[in-house]
Amino acid sequence: MFTLRSFAFKTVPCLKTHACNAGFHAGAGVYGAKVAVVLSGCGVFDGTEIHEASAILVHLSRGGAEVQMFAPDVSQMHVVDHSKGQPAEESRNVLSESARIARGNITDLAKLGVGNHDAVIFPGGFGAAKNLSTFAVDGPDCKVNKDVERVLKDFHKAGKPIGLCCISPVLAAKILPGVEVTVGHEEEEGGKWPYAGTAQAIKALGAKHCVKEHHEAHVDHKNKVVTSPAFMCETSLHLIFDGIGAMVDDVLKLSGK
Repeated sequence: MFTLRSFAFKTVPCLKTHACNAGFHAGAGVYGAKVAVVLSGCGVFDGTEIHEASAILVHLSRGGAEVQMFAPDVSQMHVVDHSKGQPAEESRNVLSESARIARGNITDLAKLGVGNHDAVIFPGGFGAAKNLSTFAVDGPDCKVNKDVERVLKDFHKAGKPIGLCCISPVLAAKILPGVEVTVGHEEEEGGKWPYAGTAQAIKALGAKHCVKEHHEAHVDHKNKVVTSPAFMCETSLHLIFDGIGAMVDDVLKLSGK
């Protein structure tokens, strides 16, 4: 117990180095595309889907990308006790919670500039619909966090690729008129696609929904937007991992790096 407590309260040496303060994660000696990953908290029901974030980071690492993680410095819509699936009477900060996934190496989304990155990727999880937007409550009438909106518009205007998976494609559908995205299938099919109704909301936003399987990604070449269903489908984790890999690979190809 003493050993664990001692480790928990030690200052992580890496956080004091220039490289870590710069916020980039990269393999030793590997320099490819500079990719921003935007998180929305920590935990599927009120923040970022952790498996999706991890899969994105693994595939980016394998692709030789330099990664910098961001999150908005705002309060979560609410906090969910993940063991019960019920709201808890407490308040948490999206940036602080996202730092758990980033191993402490996180930057306020307000500081994300399109000129410093070649692409941006948004993992899913209900945080995208609760903390990055109000989609979980308001559906097609939702509002999007001002910095999320700015980032999407800036990368789109600059012709730099945008990757989104799971529920997060609704952000692009809301902000980028006529964009093509996928959240998988448009029918629940006996519970295999429990969030299939999202496809209709995407169409209501004026975007085009493209049916794809869990292991696939859809590329909107005109808008340089790449999407994959991820956990919109009830399937095996390794298949989710593969689909996210397809999305990341296409983002890196579009970046030209």
